[in-house]
Amino acid sequence: MTKQAPSVDAWLAEAKASDAADQCGMFLVHNGVVRVTPKQQVREGVEGLGEVAQIEFSYDAAGVDAAIADALTWPGVYYVKVWLNEGVLNVGDSIMYVLIGADIRPNCIDALQKLVGKIKNDLVVEKEIYA
Repeated sequence: MTKQAPSVDAWLAEAKASDAADQCGMFLVHNGVVRVTPKQQVREGVEGLGEVAQIEFSYDAAGVDAAIADALTWPGVYYVKVWLNEGVLNVGDSIMYVLIGADIRPNCIDALQKLVGKIKNDLVVEKEIYA
């Protein structure tokens, strides 16, 4: 791993101490991790690719900042924090952490799914390196 992963406990403490905390009835955390199974195999059923040993990972920092700002305009969302790793990552390394604080469960779940999807689909580059 090329960057030190954040402490989820520290993130939650920070979120609960924020000015927005009294609006949040739920916090959800996503921790994306490098897995051994290739993305094409999991998502498309493509077999015979081998096992993933590492990934090369990079992201559009300005795009992530814009996505965070956008997420804060979604219904019921009051708190957002994102951390992305970078460089060559090994199986088991954290790729990203995303924390969403929202008023109610449906808004929190929807926002987490939408923001992680935006980041993964539009703002990162992942190249799998096979064993």
